[in-house]
Amino acid sequence: MIGAVASAQAVQSSTPSPAHGSVNRPNMVSVGVIVWLSSELMFFAGLFAMYFTIRSVAPALWESGPELLNVPFSSVNTTILVISSFWCQFGVFAAERFQPRRTGGLLQFSKWGMQEWFILTYVFGGLFVAGQVFEYAELAHEGLTIATNAYGSVFILATGFHGIHVFGGLVAFLMVIGRSYASKRFGHQEATSAIVVSYYWHFVDVVWIGLFTVIYVLK
Repeated sequence: MIGAVASAQAVQSSTPSPAHGSVNRPNMVSVGVIVWLSSELMFFAGLFAMYFTIRSVAPALWESGPELLNVPFSSVNTTILVISSFWCQFGVFAAERFQPRRTGGLLQFSKWGMQEWFILTYVFGGLFVAGQVFEYAELAHEGLTIATNAYGSVFILATGFHGIHVFGGLVAFLMVIGRSYASKRFGHQEATSAIVVSYYWHFVDVVWIGLFTVIYVLK
């Protein structure tokens, strides 16, 4: 009996133990940004609720107010913002490859790094903000401001708060690009910064598509 137990223990000790997979913990920076974006979603949900509430209370204002909107111009501006999300995601792909800058010619887009794609995203985002400022100026010339009536107030508040968020995203892009230039080695921290900024940029893009549909399309 003792011999059988000893032989069984010998066999067990000689048999390799099964390998256990490593536990992948979630990145706390990504989790924090996602939680924060959830609160931002609630903020914009409040703006949508405000818009529909005022529209139901004062429907007569929506008979004349939307006629002042330049839908073709806003459609082009929306397209610019949507395209910028594609450039942003290409930059994320480069960051995931730990490629901060281009490895070929300026026109060899397939060899661009995160910096080039994020700079292009920044330019398109800046064009979108400039387009919004131009639209506000044109509407003010037509007599529609935040103090004109309830329609002007809800329009400026909804689109203006979104514009502030886009401007914040542009500042974040500058910080990520500057950090990639300053760092001697582009590693996981730099790549994570690029990824979480893309979360935010895609978020403001989706929110604007909703605002554009509600304000400019559903008249």
